[in-house]
Amino acid sequence: MVQDARLWRADLPPAEAPLDARENITLPLDIAGRKPDAAWFDTVVRTVGLGNRLNHRPSELSGGQQQRVAAARALASQPEIIFADEPTGNLDSRSGAELLGFMRQAVQEFGQTIVMVTHDPTAAGYSDRVVFLADGKVVDEMLQPTAERVLERMKSLGGG
Repeated sequence: MVQDARLWRADLPPAEAPLDARENITLPLDIAGRKPDAAWFDTVVRTVGLGNRLNHRPSELSGGQQQRVAAARALASQPEIIFADEPTGNLDSRSGAELLGFMRQAVQEFGQTIVMVTHDPTAAGYSDRVVFLADGKVVDEMLQPTAERVLERMKSLGGG
């Protein structure tokens, strides 16, 4: 999920920004020549809480809303797997918790598979499984993690 992609052009005034939230969410489908499934699109938009913001440009959205647009864009095409690299890295704690809650909901309610890379024990605590890496090698794993348990394991491995 990419928050600040060139597609957004957040540096332009709202009237000149090329894509609103709806267009940004459907862009991968448009490029692939596919029509969005209307029912699925509505479900995703409702889930991320952007229904009243679809016609807004990037500069009219908060960082959390922009990140939720990116999450909706990732889900809109119903991929088998989503890769999320530090999805909460540029968010305040409230917006980060909202996004992580949405990602958790996508797994539980939609059967989505999400692979998340993060250094944040709180974010890792939202997952079903944490794999710990050191120097590019798997050194440990944890099922049913909590932020506290992840942080303790990170400390024991020298990463916390």
